Amino acid sequence: MLETLVPMRRDQVMPAPLTSHQRNLFMTKRRGGSSQEAAAAAAGISVRSARRIECNQLQPRANQPRGRTRPDPLVGVWEEELVPLLQRSPALTPITLLEHLQQQKPDVDWIPLQRTLQRRVREWKALHGPAPEVIFPLSYEPGEIAFCDFTQLKGVEVTIAGQVFPHLLFHYRLAWSGWSYAQVVQGGESFAALSEGLQNALAACGGVPGELRTDRLSAACRNRNGSFSSDITRRYHALCSHYSLAYSRNNLGVAHENGRVESPHGHLKRRIEQALLLRGSSDFESLAEYQAFLAAVIDQYNRPRLIRLEQEQAALRPLPRFRFADYDIEQLTVRRTSTIEVRRVVYSVPPRLIDQRLTVRIFHDRLQLLLGRQIACELERRHGGVERHGRAWSIDLEHLIDALRRKPRALLHCSYQRELFPDERWWQLWQQLRNGGDRDAAARLMVEALYVGCRLAGYEPVLGWLEKAHQRQGLSLAALQQRFRLPPHRPHPPQRIPQHSLQSYDDLLVLSAQTPGGGGGPADAAAAATAGAIPLPLAEPRLTG
Repeated sequence: MLETLVPMRRDQVMPAPLTSHQRNLFMTKRRGGSSQEAAAAAAGISVRSARRIECNQLQPRANQPRGRTRPDPLVGVWEEELVPLLQRSPALTPITLLEHLQQQKPDVDWIPLQRTLQRRVREWKALHGPAPEVIFPLSYEPGEIAFCDFTQLKGVEVTIAGQVFPHLLFHYRLAWSGWSYAQVVQGGESFAALSEGLQNALAACGGVPGELRTDRLSAACRNRNGSFSSDITRRYHALCSHYSLAYSRNNLGVAHENGRVESPHGHLKRRIEQALLLRGSSDFESLAEYQAFLAAVIDQYNRPRLIRLEQEQAALRPLPRFRFADYDIEQLTVRRTSTIEVRRVVYSVPPRLIDQRLTVRIFHDRLQLLLGRQIACELERRHGGVERHGRAWSIDLEHLIDALRRKPRALLHCSYQRELFPDERWWQLWQQLRNGGDRDAAARLMVEALYVGCRLAGYEPVLGWLEKAHQRQGLSLAALQQRFRLPPHRPHPPQRIPQHSLQSYDDLLVLSAQTPGGGGGPADAAAAATAGAIPLPLAEPRLTG
């Protein structure tokens, strides 16, 4: 028997309700120019549903928000306890409220409700809490304003010749073009650092903007919560007046008012960190090499902004003929110890300057010593460090080695003995020699070795020879002089002053018999006391005898 085949009918399935995401996606596609069919396909809905969306003929439940599907876990505590606390102190955080519930109701485990409480507090603050501060977008004209600030390179330890190099970065930025300048600053946010960094930045960009905005830098403001004009320091006012710069500062604690440079701080520092990672090392041979590295990073950072910089340069005012003084000044007299003290740091100077009155220009990274109007010496400035006798020391052996060679035993008890040695290896060798026998001989040997390293052969070859000779018990002053072909040091011959005859003192006495009136004088002290004092002439020719 033939059976009639009837096509099978699929089960009638109710379509899933439209979600808000589907409706929003469909309308976004339609606003973008897609056809109704294409937008419906992109949203995963039928064309019929798409027509209902466009005609606003959705089912009644489709436009209603989804109701709660489980009991409220915060019932009994939200309205009764937490809302009054938020009304009294809107700054309370969800974690604080959760810990408060744990203390009030320790029999309930509130930890699983942390996310629920966070959403509830966030919604309450959005509907009933205080309105946050509004940030207005700002735009500036070319050459109108520039921003500057100091920042610290955190998370990266830069070293110079293996030694940690603490420093800051001075960052200057033109608001319109976004062009930036940065340089290394030593010793903190001083006026000398601000003055040098600002003037270098103005010279690098080729002109002066109309206004300079800073935060409350201690180098520019006294920060006494007084009037703005009285808070500005006299030197900062003179610096800005020299360049005809109007100055301004942000309000206390409102960092975003200086945001044109605060936010680029992070961009620039991330570039420096990435460049250090790409370089493979954060150690540099010298400070000049580190500064050249920073200059290359900043040039790369400024490359996309060069066209706008050229446009902004037309609006910048020309630079003055002379720079403003970017240093402090002190008047000091060089001590007999051939040292001077600047800001609690003792520096050695060449002995020829002893007892001279010097003018010291104090930069953030160096000292210039002027005798009259001529620069007599320039020293690297030191900031802090290990203090001995209440002071830090910066001793250059080049200044003192000749004087120390004439007085080698001074090495034994010198106040800055540790600073006379080039590095830790020299110091350890000196400790071994000093504690190993004749201290005077050890001092003469070490001073002579320091002289050879400083003046003739270099410290490293001399130290290597000393360590090997000390290991084989062949270290001596004669061996050192022979190895480096050094003529033996002969001290000045002792001066011999012949003793004159004591009879010459007797010849100075003029007896009373020789005075007018005659008579013989007493011969002994008792008779002299009886007779009285014998008058002597004020000036009498010295008799030989």
